[in-house]
Amino acid sequence: MTAFQILKFLLSAAVIVVVTEVAKRNNFAASIIHSLPLTSLLAFIWLYTEKKDTELIASHAFGTFWFVLPTLPMFLVLPILLRRGWGFWPGLGLCILGTFLLYLLTMWLLRVAGVRL
Repeated sequence: MTAFQILKFLLSAAVIVVVTEVAKRNNFAASIIHSLPLTSLLAFIWLYTEKKDTELIASHAFGTFWFVLPTLPMFLVLPILLRRGWGFWPGLGLCILGTFLLYLLTMWLLRVAGVRL
């Protein structure tokens, strides 16, 4: 593993640690940080730093837009399930399954619409 790969790993992992630690103290602030597209921003930075290929980044950003959409219902469904007495793991499992099915639907709709990713 190269020094640059180690740096990418540590900075990317630090984002997750920061969000979870902030959430323990201030859930509102953590929600704002977590809602930022930090993973995407880091991926754009790493791709640009390594490849300098703006077309690759543009394609990646375009695809990311479409695949963020099927993940959004999870952020509404999971709290509803948890507040209705579902356990964390069954609720999360159902959300993962639902998100997977929405991914499949999104891929089908994009293909039908002629959107190329």
